[in-house]
Amino acid sequence: MFFVLSKTAGFFALPSNVLMVLALVGVALLATRRRRLGLGLVVVSVVLLAVAGYSPLGNILMSSLEERFPPNDPTWNAAQGAPDGIIVLGGAIAPEMSAARGTVEVTEAAERMIAAAALARQYPQARIVFSGGNNSLVENEATEAQVAERLFVSLGLPRERLLLEGGSRNTAENATFTRALVQPKPGERWLLVTSAYHMPRAVGCFRKAGFPVEAYPVDWRTGGPQDATVPFNQLAAGLARTDAAAREWIGLVAYWVTGRTSALLPSP
Repeated sequence: MFFVLSKTAGFFALPSNVLMVLALVGVALLATRRRRLGLGLVVVSVVLLAVAGYSPLGNILMSSLEERFPPNDPTWNAAQGAPDGIIVLGGAIAPEMSAARGTVEVTEAAERMIAAAALARQYPQARIVFSGGNNSLVENEATEAQVAERLFVSLGLPRERLLLEGGSRNTAENATFTRALVQPKPGERWLLVTSAYHMPRAVGCFRKAGFPVEAYPVDWRTGGPQDATVPFNQLAAGLARTDAAAREWIGLVAYWVTGRTSALLPSP
């Protein structure tokens, strides 16, 4: 039920969708006695769309998430030893497009896969876990795990090193299903690879599931706090950044309220 509700409500988790709906309602009201209200909705929606698209708002929201967990330190293993396993979360694979074209198609979060493959080569004894099913409400035959297997093998990783979890549809299920698959032992060290802005929710879910992990953030979308003053010169780019960050913030709140994460905004 939570999955269905989250996907349905996801439409309104995007500021661009909400503002466009308000604008369309305003346009409809222009043909009624509420013309003045309709005009006001149109004006307010257009102004807010411009703010969300051109101002640094998206960078501010995104950077505040990305700064929770610092970039990985290439010298960390010298003091702590090699990891026992590397977990990469889904979100970097487009399963329907991959199935339709008969090839591996990735999303803008593809750095998750690149980083996981690089770590796998750096630590040849570590187990590699990919967690990702299909989060579509309609088309859900192809899974990210199936495509990820093809990608990793094509990059030279032996199939026997891979553990594939293809049933999860969201971050909470990533954590629960991966823990059941891996059954980590006390003292083991596991790296968690996902996008930097998604790391707080991901770590919170794994902690809630009783699976201690170490953050290995990748796929940075901002250059840091300094981007809080940098406006966008393309409306679409600004709206995309604002939508992605707002959706993640709403996801954090929803997960915390429903008890799916260990804290509202987890940190190291």
